[in-house]
Amino acid sequence: MKSFIPYASDSDFSIYNIPFGVAYIEDEYPACVTRIGDTVIDLSYLFDEGYFDEFELEENVFEALVLNPFIELGKKITVPMREKIQQLLLEGSALENDSETRENAFFAIENVEMLLPVHVPNYTDFYSSVEHATNVGKMFRDPENALLPNWKHLPVGYHGRASSIVVSGTALRRPNGQTQPQANQPPVFGESKRLDFELEMAFITSTYTNLGESISTEDAENHIFGMLIFNDWSARDIQKWEYVPLGPFLAKNFGSSVSPWIVTLEALEPFRVAGPVQEPEVLDYLKYEGDKNFDINLQVGISPQNQAESIICNSNFKYMYWNMSQQLAHHTINGCNIEVGDMYASGTISGKDENSYGSMLELSWSGKNPLKLQNGEERTFIEDYDTVSMYAWCEKDGKRIGFGKVETQILPAK
Repeated sequence: MKSFIPYASDSDFSIYNIPFGVAYIEDEYPACVTRIGDTVIDLSYLFDEGYFDEFELEENVFEALVLNPFIELGKKITVPMREKIQQLLLEGSALENDSETRENAFFAIENVEMLLPVHVPNYTDFYSSVEHATNVGKMFRDPENALLPNWKHLPVGYHGRASSIVVSGTALRRPNGQTQPQANQPPVFGESKRLDFELEMAFITSTYTNLGESISTEDAENHIFGMLIFNDWSARDIQKWEYVPLGPFLAKNFGSSVSPWIVTLEALEPFRVAGPVQEPEVLDYLKYEGDKNFDINLQVGISPQNQAESIICNSNFKYMYWNMSQQLAHHTINGCNIEVGDMYASGTISGKDENSYGSMLELSWSGKNPLKLQNGEERTFIEDYDTVSMYAWCEKDGKRIGFGKVETQILPAK
C-alpha cells in the first residue's frame, strides 16, 4: 500500500498502522484522531463530511475527550472503520482529491497536544516476565528458588491506581513515603532514593461483561482493542518496606505513564510469534492455541537535564511468559467483570541478557553495578530532572508499525 501522505521509511506511523488517539488541536478543540507519518488526522471532521456514513452511526463518536465511545462500538465497527481510514489515505482516494477536507482535518504533529487516549475505569498490573521475576527473586530471596511456587501456574497480578495514569509528556514528582534504611531500625519519612521505571506494554479492553461471567483464552482477543506502551514507575525503597503482606501501595500509585497512541491488534497481526514453552503444563482454562505473543522491539533511554539520551535497554515483548489471552482469562475466571477502557499492564519486560533488563533495579543489580551514561554520569536509579523515554515498534518484510514513545521527566519531591 502507498499513501498520498509522505512519511519517513522508519516512521512508526506507516499506512499499515492507523493507530487511534485523542488530541487537543491547535489549542482550539479536542477530537479523536489517527496518524500517518507526522500528520495527525481529525476523525471527527471526516465523520461530519460523510466519510463514515456507511456505518450508519447515530452520532459523531469522534467528538469526544476519550476513545471509549468509539471502542465500545465493538470490533464489528472498529475493525472495518480502521480499514476504511486506511483506504482513504491511499493514493487515488476520494480524500486525496478533497483539498478542503484535507485542509481542515490534517494537522502537523507539532500543532496538536496528545491527551490520555481513554478513560481508565480499572487498571491491573501483571508480573508476567519469567526473566524479570527470576532476577527479582535472586536479589531478594533464595537465588536457587527465585520464583515463588505459584508463579508458573498462574499470571500473578494486582489491582493498581487508575486515577494517576498520565499521558506521555506529563512530568511526575519524586514520591515521598516511609522507608527503612537500616534493618531492624524504625522507619523514616522522606523522598524515595531508589526511583525506578518498569518497561511494560498494556492492552485496552473493548467490551463490558457481567459480574459472574468469564472470558476464555480462545475468545480473549475479541475483547481487546489494542495496545500501548506503559511505564510502571516504582519507588523501590518505599516498596521494600510496605509490600508485605499485601503488595505495593505508595510505591506505585504516585503515577504511571502511557504512550498516547493505541495500536490495534489487527495492525499487529503480521507480527505474531510463539511464546515460551510453559512448564509445568498449565491448567485447562489457561491453555490456548496458536501464536499469542507479538514481536515488538522495545527500548529505554535516559536523558539527564539538557543532556543527550543514552539507550540503556533493548528488549522485546515476545519474551513474555504469560500472554494477554491468558492474563484476561485468569483475570475473569472468578467472575470479575471488565469494562471498556480497562488497562492491563504486562509487568516488567526483561530478556535473558543484561542489556534487555526492563528496570534499573535489574540493570544496576539493586544499585551494585552503576550504569554509565553518554555524558560520563552514572546511574543506579533515576535522579531528579532525568527524562525516561520508552519506544516500541514492529518491523518485518519492509513494514514498520510502532507505538511512538512514552516520555516522562522526574521532578523533585515536594
